[in-house]
Amino acid sequence: MGVKLAIIGYGYWGKNLVRNFNNLENCTVKYVCEREEKSAKKCSNLYPGIKVVSEYKEVLSDPEIDAVVIATSINTHYDLSKKALENDKHVLVEKPMTDSFEKAKELKRMADKLSKVLMVDHTFLYTGAVSYLKKKIDEGEYGQINYIDSTRVNLGLFQQDLNVLWDLAPHDISICFYLMNALPLTVQATGISHTENNIENIAYLTLKYDNDTIVHFNCSWVSPVKIRQMLIGGSKKMVVFNDMEPTEKIKIYDTGFRVRSDQEKDEFTADYRVGDIFVPKVGTTEALSAMAQDFIAAIVEGKEPDSNADIGMQVVRILDAAEKSLKNNGQEIAL
Repeated sequence: MGVKLAIIGYGYWGKNLVRNFNNLENCTVKYVCEREEKSAKKCSNLYPGIKVVSEYKEVLSDPEIDAVVIATSINTHYDLSKKALENDKHVLVEKPMTDSFEKAKELKRMADKLSKVLMVDHTFLYTGAVSYLKKKIDEGEYGQINYIDSTRVNLGLFQQDLNVLWDLAPHDISICFYLMNALPLTVQATGISHTENNIENIAYLTLKYDNDTIVHFNCSWVSPVKIRQMLIGGSKKMVVFNDMEPTEKIKIYDTGFRVRSDQEKDEFTADYRVGDIFVPKVGTTEALSAMAQDFIAAIVEGKEPDSNADIGMQVVRILDAAEKSLKNNGQEIAL
């Protein structure tokens, strides 16, 4: 039967988690916890073998449950994860891990102390495109990463309890941290709200690193078009990662520049190199399925998952600093 799971929340993302975990051979989804009656009924109709309950306590009190998967609103992540860990359960929580860095640190300390898996569902780390980029960057194929410029914009959905950075930026922050395996020195954010609740619907986030690398994120709920694009500038090659492309998600440009000093004129000039464009074939397996398998493997085999608690915690650390910067008119916050 393998690992026995309970999934908390059968909403927009929870139903995808139920489907993927239910399809795995080495785990069993015993419970789905959902308080909204209409959603609970849908789950019961689709999965008659899964027990649908409304109370979280029923899940926690079952000694057969090995792990809890949490797909609820961000303000509930800390309390639900903490209770699950206290009841000897492994935890997979939807991104972002918590709504503050202090809470994220506490959860990680608890999981380490109790020897439990604590993992965050940063699904993009399991896409074929990001896996390919990680391999090539680690191999040094693109050289020193000079910049990453990311755009993640669309029209809606406005959130009631968190701003656009907490909603959209976790995807790209997790990708950058995974690819570069480094924290920035400083975090700076600016944004604006066009609604009465003063929750920013457009925001720009800049991260600066100690090796002259700069990372910039453009996040918006008020764009007329949906864009999911990341530019990666290396000293050897440059990359365009366009997640909206159905097949050619990555294009590698054998393009770069070299600055040389002209001693006679006492000035510098740049030599530009424009070469071929290469479009690699990347894996198309559903990322959520790979993420689910990684969580189960972490429990059964004791392996460190790709989207581990440290990545989840550092993403929240950057978001926390960005929030401070937003509230202080774009002040640069040192990590």
